[in-house]
Amino acid sequence: MIVVPTHPAAHLVFDLTAWLAGAALGAVLYRWRLREAVERTALQVGSGWFVALALGAVAGAWLAGSLNTLRTASPMLSHSVAGALVGAIAAVELYKLARGIRGSTGVVFVGSFALGVVIGRLGCLFSGLADRTWGTPTTLPWAVDLGDGVGRHPVQVYEALAMALFLGAYLAGLNARAPWALKRGFYVLCAWYGLQRFAWEFLKPYPSVAGPFNLFHLLSLGLIVYGSVFYGRELRRERDAQGRALSVLRPDHEPV
Repeated sequence: MIVVPTHPAAHLVFDLTAWLAGAALGAVLYRWRLREAVERTALQVGSGWFVALALGAVAGAWLAGSLNTLRTASPMLSHSVAGALVGAIAAVELYKLARGIRGSTGVVFVGSFALGVVIGRLGCLFSGLADRTWGTPTTLPWAVDLGDGVGRHPVQVYEALAMALFLGAYLAGLNARAPWALKRGFYVLCAWYGLQRFAWEFLKPYPSVAGPFNLFHLLSLGLIVYGSVFYGRELRRERDAQGRALSVLRPDHEPV
């Protein structure tokens, strides 16, 4: 069993680091590969998009987090990154629907969000029991002791590693100028985040809401469906646009 040094203040330190590192990575990726996509999006969305994003993220974070922790043995208000993501998506998609905006508008946040989760989850780990995101007991060699002598699954590390894996693949995709990374990366992020989060939720002692599933299982399923459906929709839209462009360039009839 691995004894982890913990302190409640670690969460704030890691959160601030996550925000700064995420912003720095976002700026680097913008200059490196995403300038065209971001500028095209900025021309479409307007200032209301940012308001919808912020309000949706804040509301989703506190609503989802509190709905979970208020049902535990020691009720309290809390916030959740999964809830923030779901809330932001819901608000932005409603805004896009009202404005008639099509296509992905979240490409600029993909790398920043992934890196933020990697660093932020380590903050959850080093915050210990005060963070209330610990895993279920286990006797595995890599079980962590967060201060009470109980060996638990390091679910925070599992999620950090899963998102680091995604970040590596995403950066490789950007380096290769792969369309999935340049154009549909946000939808891949949502599906991957939902998939890995769904798996780790089985290793958390959260109250269930439907059979063996807790609230975050349901949110994760929603992210998987959203990412998969919108990825397919965006891919079809791109292929249709390419088809129309080719039909303009190619004559309808070959000369006799």
